[in-house]
Amino acid sequence: MSNLPNLSHGRHTLAIPGPSVMPERVLQAMHRPAPNIYTGELIDLTYSLIPDLKAVAKTSGHVAMYIGNGHAAWEASLANVLAEGDKVLVPGAAQFSIGWADTARRRGLVVEQLDFGRRAPIDPQAVEDALRADSGHQIKAVLVVQVDTASSAKSDLAAIRKAMDAAGHPALMIVDSIACLGCDDMQMDAWGVDIVITGSQKGLMVPPGMCFVFFNDKAAAVRQKMGRVSAYWDWHSRANPEGYYQISCGTAPTHHLYGLRTALDMIVHEEGLDNVLARHATLARALWAACDAWGQGGPLELNVTDPAARSHAVTALRIGAPHGTALRNWLIEQAGLTLGIGLGMATEDDPMSDGFFRIGHMGHVNLHMLMGTLGSIDAGLKALDIPHGDGALAAAAQVCAGK
Repeated sequence: MSNLPNLSHGRHTLAIPGPSVMPERVLQAMHRPAPNIYTGELIDLTYSLIPDLKAVAKTSGHVAMYIGNGHAAWEASLANVLAEGDKVLVPGAAQFSIGWADTARRRGLVVEQLDFGRRAPIDPQAVEDALRADSGHQIKAVLVVQVDTASSAKSDLAAIRKAMDAAGHPALMIVDSIACLGCDDMQMDAWGVDIVITGSQKGLMVPPGMCFVFFNDKAAAVRQKMGRVSAYWDWHSRANPEGYYQISCGTAPTHHLYGLRTALDMIVHEEGLDNVLARHATLARALWAACDAWGQGGPLELNVTDPAARSHAVTALRIGAPHGTALRNWLIEQAGLTLGIGLGMATEDDPMSDGFFRIGHMGHVNLHMLMGTLGSIDAGLKALDIPHGDGALAAAAQVCAGK
């Protein structure tokens, strides 16, 4: 390897699980002078976003827009329907379930958690059992992470809703779809989800800085009974674009709105959401096929063993310390490719998560980009003498060729 020239020069590729690759058209739409935030074009543009955002979440409900990241969406979802002292159930103990639970505790909520480890989705039966045990209906909401960005495990929202109904429990179902909206299917209304939250920087292909809270009439009715909701998080004004900019919510995220308009044009009106989801599904299967081939002759393995429980937006991988960090560093330095760190996967034997890495395949990603990522990883495995099986690129190509 010492005799090789550095091969990283050229356009760097970011394959982390968010922020995702942004289309040039989105960046160009944002490259403009600041607009008038009080009347005219921006207000009309913002109204135009609402039906397309709702189309991506597959809901006829409401959507509130905030300046903030996914953690802000956590706060907003809790602030509108839960008061200090209320109890919530958080099924899951991977990185982002833990984070959401911590946010709830800091708001004075009582949190009950269910632990399914860091390699499995939520078990709907365990949710049903916990709700049946809550005969006094002290649990006011179930906080479900659809895809944990750290583990890449995807939970079955329809099955969880069915379990909640089987328990006869009135708790709200609040879903964190930050990692995967626009990549993995979300059927908010059909699946009976009361509140969905997401951010701008992943499947929606816009820079970090905006988040969204979708809510149905049941959740809106709970909000109406709240004694107090902080002015910033109150979704009542934010679900009305005119109120958002003129009354109570401060300066609009002007350039994000222009970028979002272009991104939604691409997702909803040009490629079409069904085609977007099918593209993500095919590219994810191709990636998994490559990983399976590599794993036949070495330590690499997919963190989630059941394909039905894997996200189409991000894939977490185990390769053993120190290979994960060594591979990521080689790819940055020699290939111009950045993969995601092993977030929240530390163990006693691997406190720095050096044996893990993640590949983001969300948003503005095509076959050429995925195959380039896989080819670079294959080169890195060879350069570092990490044991691995052969035929990974051929396996991925077969999936993408429809064979």
